[in-house]
Formats: sequence, C-alpha cells, structure tokens
Amino acid sequence: MTKIENLLKKLKRQNKKALAVFLTAGYPDIKTTEKIILGIVKYADIIELGIPFSDPVADGPTIQYSSQKALKKNINLKKIFSIVKNIRKKTDIPVVLMGYLNPIYNFGLEKFFRTAVKTGVDGVIIPDLPCEETAEIKKLARKHNIAFIPLVSLTTDKTRAKKIAESSTGFVYVTAVTGITGARKDVSDDLIPYLTMMRKKTKKPLLVGFGISKPEHIKKLKNYCDGFIVGSAVIELIRQKKSVVDFLKLLTFNL
Repeated sequence: MTKIENLLKKLKRQNKKALAVFLTAGYPDIKTTEKIILGIVKYADIIELGIPFSDPVADGPTIQYSSQKALKKNINLKKIFSIVKNIRKKTDIPVVLMGYLNPIYNFGLEKFFRTAVKTGVDGVIIPDLPCEETAEIKKLARKHNIAFIPLVSLTTDKTRAKKIAESSTGFVYVTAVTGITGARKDVSDDLIPYLTMMRKKTKKPLLVGFGISKPEHIKKLKNYCDGFIVGSAVIELIRQKKSVVDFLKLLTFNL
C-alpha cells in the first residue's frame, strides 16, 4: 500500500477530509517553493508539485503564468527532485509530482521513477496520459511503490470512469469543472451527481480539484468526496505576495 493510500485511510478513520495543495515547482524561485512548502505543512495533507511545461493543455492562465516564469529560470526535473530532497530533511508530508508526459518521458521513465523514490516522491499525476496508455507507467509506479493518481472529468462516462478509478493506487482526481484549471466563483451543478455516481462505482478515495478556491466550495462538496485540491488560488496569492497560510487556515476550518 502506498503512503498516500495509508494517509487517506487514516483521515477517513478520523472522519477528516484531505487537503492537497498544488504549487508550481520553481515559482517564483526554488528557495521560495521550498520555504512555502515548509510553511504550509501544518495545514496541508499532501503537496502537489507541478512540473512546468511549455505547452500545458489542461492549465488555465494562472498556472500557465507561473510555469512560464519557472521555465525562464531554467527549472527542470533534476532541480524539482532536489526540491523534494531538500524538504525531506524537515518534513515527511506526502509529495506528488504532477506533470505532462513529455518532460517525464524525455527524462526517461525508469530513471524518473527510480529518482522519484530515491528523493522522496510519493505519487505521480500525468493529466495528458490516456487510460489506454497507462500500463508501463502503472507498472513502474507499482515497482517503486509510488501512487499512480488518475483524473476523471465530468464528461468521463460511467464505464470509463470506473475503469480509470480502479487503476488508482493513491486517489482519484475528480475535476470540479469542465475545461482548464483556474479559480472559479462556483463549481459545476453536475459535480454532486457525478461524485455520487463515482462513489457507487469505486471505493477509491475521491479528491476534487480544478476551481476549488472558496470555503463555500468545500462546505458544498465535503459530504460527497474525501478531500480537495487547491492550486490556482494558491498560485495567485503567491503572485500577489499575499499569505497562503491565512488562506489555508480558512479552508481547513471548513473541512
């Protein structure tokens, strides 16, 4: 069983919801990324580190902006692994790398997973990896006991959603809106019925992301899922030099 599965089982026994926080690795710079992670571990259950990529098809303007800024400072997977290695000296919080297949493939799949486990990575999310092409990735993830975390969207049909969910060895990432990432005023009206359907299809933990940015979102959805992922709202706070900790305090109060 992976570290993330163990964490989510523990939280469920405690009747608690998980909070995963997404940060773009290297934005605004490597030292600040490390400082922010260590500053929020009291409020986050999982850290998602985004791997900046030049063509982020699933990302909205906020994460695209942060990725471009990080790329201009020459962030790459080697440096991202160094971030994880550095924070591992001070925290054992589960860390998930979220990135597109291209940079991972170019790094070398076997090398990626071997380095990931060596530096302390606990999970991987590859949003542009089709379900039909996950076999090799899942095999390597199992070999190194790294959680494989798939995504389902509101447009994923029931049969396919069940198949995708059952491939998870961490949690199932359910997108709260159709389209790209980004803070929203409200989540889709279709989300609660979709989560209700997913709960009938799988016992795997369901975490909701894409657009989660307000306590109201959490209050509305927390009875239908196992946790939440916040990203664009956090990146925007960093961009504006505002307190991420205060924002997370507000969210965790409503979990």
